[in-house]
Amino acid sequence: MATEREDVTLVPILSRGPHRDPRRGACFMEYASHLAGLEWSDRPSCTHPLLALVAREVNDELSDAARVKLVPLIPTVIGLVPTDPRYVPALVVRCVRLVVPVVSPQFQRTLLRAVRRAEEVLADLAADPLPRGGPTGDLAEAPLALAGAIRAVTDFRAPDGDALLHRLLCEAIDESRSWMPAPSELREAPQAMTPATTR
Repeated sequence: MATEREDVTLVPILSRGPHRDPRRGACFMEYASHLAGLEWSDRPSCTHPLLALVAREVNDELSDAARVKLVPLIPTVIGLVPTDPRYVPALVVRCVRLVVPVVSPQFQRTLLRAVRRAEEVLADLAADPLPRGGPTGDLAEAPLALAGAIRAVTDFRAPDGDALLHRLLCEAIDESRSWMPAPSELREAPQAMTPATTR
């Protein structure tokens, strides 16, 4: 019984990379899966895969001292699973733009191409919200662009890199939240069906 009690009260320690179980530490998303009561994973279903990627990359690129400051953010990603097709390109635009000023001119061009591509997808979706092939709006290169931008903060030794990475994750969470349905919309949906079901 003592072992079970220890398991329940265990608080993982944030550290780099994947971990087999909470006793060995946790990355940001593994901690989120733990808090959500899901199977231990750095890719839990409670968070959009692209936001989870941003969280993992930021977790791994931060210094040990700065990583501890991520703990209050962990609960905020639980339940953020936007389905709007514009979300992925919007996340790329918002996050990648933050990194552009701190990298070399050559890599700036690479990042700006990713931003322009995402902006083109957003424009296309504004013209046709349900494009042929389904309402995805996904960019095949989105994970690569986001991971590359985050790692560049460290690679190019950006001034106040820890602060920039923390801000990037905060903005990614804010962007993700902005694409979630409002609570009122979720409450109104069943009510809208009521007249049809009572006829």
